[in-house]
Amino acid sequence: MAGQLFSVRQMIDKLVSFDTTSRNSNLHLIHWVRDYLAGHGVAASLAHDESGKKASLFATLGPDDDGGIVLSGHSDVVPVDGQDWSTDPWTVVERDGRLYGRGTADMKSFPAVALALVPEMVQRGLRTPVHIALSYDEEVGCLGVHGLLAQLQAHGPRPRAVIIGEPTEMRVVNAHKTGAMLRTIVRGRAFHSSKTQHGVNAIAYGAELIAELVRLADAFRTMAPNDRFDPPYSTLSVNLIEGGAATNIIPAECTLKWEMRLLPGHDADAVVEGFRIFARQQVLPRMRQVWAGADIETELLGQVPGLVPEDGSDAETLALALTESNQTFAVSYSTEAGLFQQLGVPTVVCGPGSIEQAHTPDEFIALSEVAACERFLRRLMDRVCAA
Repeated sequence: MAGQLFSVRQMIDKLVSFDTTSRNSNLHLIHWVRDYLAGHGVAASLAHDESGKKASLFATLGPDDDGGIVLSGHSDVVPVDGQDWSTDPWTVVERDGRLYGRGTADMKSFPAVALALVPEMVQRGLRTPVHIALSYDEEVGCLGVHGLLAQLQAHGPRPRAVIIGEPTEMRVVNAHKTGAMLRTIVRGRAFHSSKTQHGVNAIAYGAELIAELVRLADAFRTMAPNDRFDPPYSTLSVNLIEGGAATNIIPAECTLKWEMRLLPGHDADAVVEGFRIFARQQVLPRMRQVWAGADIETELLGQVPGLVPEDGSDAETLALALTESNQTFAVSYSTEAGLFQQLGVPTVVCGPGSIEQAHTPDEFIALSEVAACERFLRRLMDRVCAA
């Protein structure tokens, strides 16, 4: 693959062609990017998961010094299962000024633009390092970036700014909500449905827990709003329920999966503990009156820290200059930005495409957004290159 050249469009085509749904390995994409960079004299390090089937990538262009700029994205995408696509999700189709394909908006176009510009940056020479970071499993709780961050913290170099290329329509985002994903398992007692007095119906008690979560979600709406966000309040939703074996068997188990998107200052741990107390005091005693082995367990599957505004930070100042704007925004979805920020590195979110297209059938990105991202990164290149 020595010295291969790709246009921005060709690079988007290439990255989208890899089916990197989070349940799959992403190594075919990561190894391809590693080899492409090596063809231009750029070494990349990989941070694998425990199974060895997934990896994050980190590469440095230019001097191996502190003070560089990280261009960061995730390699995984959400499933297309059950979605009604009019095109092949893994083949980019251009139509009416848009590029259709899974990941075009969320979020392979940003790294594609950066990678397409690598040969030019290398040829021009960089005074300031530019780092390219690609993670795995962002879509299932920002899991894969942790190994990458550990490498960065242990071995450096220390960047002065991180730009996360999630779809913001090239607006500079300096704040987003905290995300928390949880699982509640209700364990009852199976019995023949003709003898309901002897069984503990896990689904019925799970419904009581759902009602409490709905009450909590309604209570969030009454808290002091933050009008930077849409919606301007914290949210909670139950998004998956599983349970039961047959229509004539009292269900022994019911699993609820739910999530929260919390405004800055809203304590996720306090919400979860309050829910656990409700389950323990209001629901579980009635279950154990029938069967002492009944139980309710709530587990935090993952938590993504919010992005806190850092007015005037290096990342914000740089991104505003590159977008030729003077306004910052806040979003309600979560990204890896808060995790980079926890390392003490100024971070913003700014990338092409609209979040409205993320995760949808016939996902697309407007060609105008791709062009805006290329202008953004070319302005960055002019700042960091020697000539």
